[in-house]
Amino acid sequence: MAARWRPRTKNGEAIHVPEIIHKAPETMNARTRVRRTFEFEKTDRVTIGYEANAGIHARLCAALGAKDGEELLCALGVDYRGIAAPYIGPQLYSAPPDRRVDPLEGCRMRWVEHGTGGYWDFCDFPLKDAEDEAFDTFPVPNPDDFDYAAARARAKAYGGQYALYVGSAGVPDVINSNGRIMGMEDVLCHLQLGEEAPLRFIRRRAAFQLGMMERLLDALKGLVDFVWLGEDLGTQHAPMISMDLYRQQLKPIHKQFIDLATSHGLPVIIHTCGSSSWVYEDFLEMGVRGVDTLQPEAANMSPAYLAEHFGGRLNFRGCISTAGPLAYGTEADVDEACRQTLNTLMPYRGYHFAPTHAIQDNTPTENAIAMYNAAHRYGQYL
Repeated sequence: MAARWRPRTKNGEAIHVPEIIHKAPETMNARTRVRRTFEFEKTDRVTIGYEANAGIHARLCAALGAKDGEELLCALGVDYRGIAAPYIGPQLYSAPPDRRVDPLEGCRMRWVEHGTGGYWDFCDFPLKDAEDEAFDTFPVPNPDDFDYAAARARAKAYGGQYALYVGSAGVPDVINSNGRIMGMEDVLCHLQLGEEAPLRFIRRRAAFQLGMMERLLDALKGLVDFVWLGEDLGTQHAPMISMDLYRQQLKPIHKQFIDLATSHGLPVIIHTCGSSSWVYEDFLEMGVRGVDTLQPEAANMSPAYLAEHFGGRLNFRGCISTAGPLAYGTEADVDEACRQTLNTLMPYRGYHFAPTHAIQDNTPTENAIAMYNAAHRYGQYL
């Protein structure tokens, strides 16, 4: 019988959610399912992923009776877990009053309220309009200052039950991650103009990330199943940069990470927000196996377009819009949108069911649960 997760009440009041999460019958474990998906081989069901902002995440945990994030992932049927090495080096950055600072990047954030909660938004940009010397002296972590043994212990604790990955949508993420430090306008201008000091800084940060990933993959030999990278390359309507600029400045950096994964025999999936399919042929040429996020509203990013041009050549992860029925429709609307996406992409194999980026806090709890019920209902390979 499929596993069931029943909703709780909160403060004595019933939470309006579907009665249960109906999981699809399973004939293989999550690790096998993910590995076979990357190889475009038939599985029992689609692989399932999850990302969510803090507010909706907490509401989902409460609704499904999950005491923590791991229980929620199990309840939803999520097939993989990320493994990172804790930082154990010296403090590199300080935060001004009413700010947070990322301990590995140095980008600053402020709390911004919105109608359904709040989030930490990037601000201040410590290298905006900076002189050359500031780029050369801005701290970057040492890849030796991480606890790789702790990462291995965590990976082994999963006991081969789930697929494990290293990296994230923020690695190396040249445009977006450096934009958090110097501002988006500055980073785009520096790339276009080829200004040497900012480019040295960009390459120095990428070298740190590459060195950390190299050490992490060495520590996790035999335990990792794929590598996750990221680079936001499109607006909703068009590419963010030209193909020439991509090939000149970003592609050599991306290739270093892809080559590292390939040397370990691991497939690569890369996060690409906005209209990004214009670069997918170059991804394929470098050995990328899959693409992530896949916002269907963006130009040339609909499931039908992706299936027609890249089906059977690239894994697809995402396509369930966080800006469409999930946030603004009914449970029936969510169910139908998920059904259509699955029907379009499943015939090519290689589809990972997931939201386009994180589920936002303006999403009704019942819609988020309807999304995952749809994955189990329509995502079975018969």
